[in-house]
Amino acid sequence: MTTIASLNPALVHWTGHEGLPRFEAIMDEDFAPAFDAALASHEAEIEAIADNPEDPTFANTVVALEIAGDELSRVSALFWSKAGAHTNEVIQALEREIAPKMSRHYSKIGTNPALFGRIDALWEKREELGLDVEAMRVLERHWKSFVKAGAKLHKPEQERLAAINEKLAGLGARFGQNVLADEKDWALILSGEEDLAGIPDFLRDAMAAAARERGEEDKYAVTLSRSIIEPFLTFSERRELREQAFRAWTARGENGGETDNRGIIAETLALRAEKAKLLGYENYAALKLDNTMAKTPEAVNGLLMQVWEKAVARAREEEADLATLIAEEGRNHEVMPWDWRHYAEKFRAQKFSFSESELKPYLQLEKIIDACFAVARRLFGITATEKKGIPAYHPDVRVFEIRDASGRLTALFLGEYFARSSKRSGAWMSSFQSQHRLKLKNGETGEIPIVYNVCNFAKPAEGKPALLSIDDARTLFHEFGHALHGMLSNVTYPSVSGTGVARDFVELPSQLYEHWLTVPDILRKYAVHYRTGEPMPQALLDKVLAARTFNSGFATVEFTASALVDMAYHTAEAVGDPMALEAATLEKIGLPQSIVMRHRSPHFLHVFSGDGYSAGYYSYMWSEVLDADAFAAFEETGDPFDPAMAARLKDNIYSVGGSLDPEDAYKAFRGKLPSPDAMLAKKGLAA
Repeated sequence: MTTIASLNPALVHWTGHEGLPRFEAIMDEDFAPAFDAALASHEAEIEAIADNPEDPTFANTVVALEIAGDELSRVSALFWSKAGAHTNEVIQALEREIAPKMSRHYSKIGTNPALFGRIDALWEKREELGLDVEAMRVLERHWKSFVKAGAKLHKPEQERLAAINEKLAGLGARFGQNVLADEKDWALILSGEEDLAGIPDFLRDAMAAAARERGEEDKYAVTLSRSIIEPFLTFSERRELREQAFRAWTARGENGGETDNRGIIAETLALRAEKAKLLGYENYAALKLDNTMAKTPEAVNGLLMQVWEKAVARAREEEADLATLIAEEGRNHEVMPWDWRHYAEKFRAQKFSFSESELKPYLQLEKIIDACFAVARRLFGITATEKKGIPAYHPDVRVFEIRDASGRLTALFLGEYFARSSKRSGAWMSSFQSQHRLKLKNGETGEIPIVYNVCNFAKPAEGKPALLSIDDARTLFHEFGHALHGMLSNVTYPSVSGTGVARDFVELPSQLYEHWLTVPDILRKYAVHYRTGEPMPQALLDKVLAARTFNSGFATVEFTASALVDMAYHTAEAVGDPMALEAATLEKIGLPQSIVMRHRSPHFLHVFSGDGYSAGYYSYMWSEVLDADAFAAFEETGDPFDPAMAARLKDNIYSVGGSLDPEDAYKAFRGKLPSPDAMLAKKGLAA
C-alpha cells in the first residue's frame, strides 16, 4: 500500500513561498496514489479517536477530529482546485473515481458507532463542559453532521444512505464535466464585417483571442463563456446569430448523447428525496434548510414570491419599453430572450445617454483589482502586495501577500481572472488552507488562510488591457468579498473558519462588498480611461449611479425563476420528468416568454454539480436582504468607510466565521434583523 512517506512530498508538505504549495513540483499522476495514502492515514486517525480507552472529552474527541486528516485536506484542496480551474482528461477521469470514493470514506466516518457514541455523550452533557460559545457551536456542528450522516439509523438504512451519497457524488462530478464539455465543444466562428455588425473593439479582441485558441486565425469566435456570450447578445446587430448563440448557451447539458444531463437530474432528485425520507425529513429541502437562517421551505418560498410579483410587474414594463424600440426600428417581432440584452442596452443608451461600450474603457481589470484592495485597506486596515514570479497551478494565477496594519503576514491570496477551455464557467472563491489556532500534529500552532478567486473574464490580445463590464467588475468585488471572509477569519477551530457558515449567510460578505464598487470616491479614483488615464467624467459617473436599478425586473426575474424551480424540485413528492416540472413551475408563476431562467436545469451547476446550493440557490436573495440593510448602516453614518461601523463589520461578520449563530452575529453588527424593504429599494422594486 502507498504510504504518506512514499508520496511526492510536495502534495502534503507545502514549502513554497510563505507556506504555499509548490505547484510546479506536482504532477497529475501524483494524485491517485496520494488520495489512497491520505484516505488510509485519515481512517487510522479516526479509528484512534473512536477507540480511545479514555472517557470522551472535548479535547480528545472534538479537537482531535478538527485536526485529523491534514494530509487528505491538502491533497483534496490541490486536486479540486485543478479539477475546477485547469482540468484535463487525466484529472476528469480521477474526479469521477475520487468523488464517490470520498463519499464512501466520509459515510464510514459518519456511521462509526464508537465515534458517534463519544460525540453523543459530549452532546448530552454539553452544559456541564464549560465550553465557550465557539466551542459549543463546533460540538453542535459535529453532532448534527453525524446525525445527518445516519449515525442514529439502523445498519441497513446506514448502508443504503452511504450508497445514495456515493452515487450522488459520482452524478455531481459527471454533471459538471458534461456542462464543461458542451461549453468547450461549441463555438460560432465569424469572419466578415457583416457578421460583426455592432460588435465593439473590446469584444472583437476577445472573440479574436478565442478563435486563435481554437486554431482559427484572422477569425472571431463566439463562445459560451459568459464574458463573451453576454456582450455578444448585447451588441450584435445580427438577430439570427444572436438566436443561434443564445439557443446553444441555454441548451448546455441538453444536447443528447453522452453529455446530456437530463437523466442525471432525474436520478439525482430521486436519490435526494430518498435520502431525506431515510433521515426523517418530509423532503430534501426540509433536510437542507434545517441548519439555515430560513429554516423552512415555506419561509424561502414566501420571500421569493414576495419579490417575484414585484419583479414580474417591473419586467413587463421593461418589456413594453423594448417592444417600442423594436417597432421604432421597423421590425415586427416580439421581444424574445435573444433580443432582451440587445434592446435593453439600446434603451439604456437612450434613457441614460450612455452605453456599456462607453463605460467599458474606464473599467480596466488592473484598476478594479486595485480598487478591491483599496476598499479592504480603508475598511479593515489590510494591504495586498503582489509577489511576481511565484509558480501556481497556471501561469495566469497571481500571488499576493496580505498584511495587517502592523505589517504582519495574515493571509495569502491568489487571483485567477481569465476564461479558458480547461476551466469551468462562472466565478468562485475557495481556499487551499483555512485559518485556525489549533496545535497540529507537526507541532505548529495555527495556520494562516490561503485563499483564491477564480473568474472567467475575456482575455485581451497581447499588449492590450483587459476591460470589464460593470457586471464583471461587480463579480470581481463579489468574489473578493468571499475571499475577505476567509482571509479575515479569526477563530480557533477549522470547521467554523471563514466561509464555514450557514448557506444563506455565506453570501452576505460577498454581496455586501459589491456596494463599495459604486461608491463615488472609488469610481472617481479607479475608473480611469485605459488610454488617457483620465477619470470617468462626472456626467458619466452620475449616469452610471442613476442607472443602478435599470433592467432590475429582468435580472430579478431570471434569478428568482431559477430559485423557485430549485425549491420546486426539492419539495416535490416525486419528480418523474424534471424538464416537465421545470416547465410547469415556470408556467405556474408566469415567467414571461422573453426571459429564461438564469440557469436552466441541465446546466444548473449550483444545484446539480455537487450538493452546495441544492435547495439553496435562494440564499443569494436571502443574503441580499441582509447586505442591503448592512450597507444602509454605513449610509446612515454619512460615510461609506465609517471607522466604527467598519470595525463592527469586521468583528461581527467577516472575522467570526461560523463561531456564532448567524442571527446573533448579524444582530451584534446591526442591532436588529432586517426586513426585505432595503433590498427591494436597492433593486428599485419598492412600492
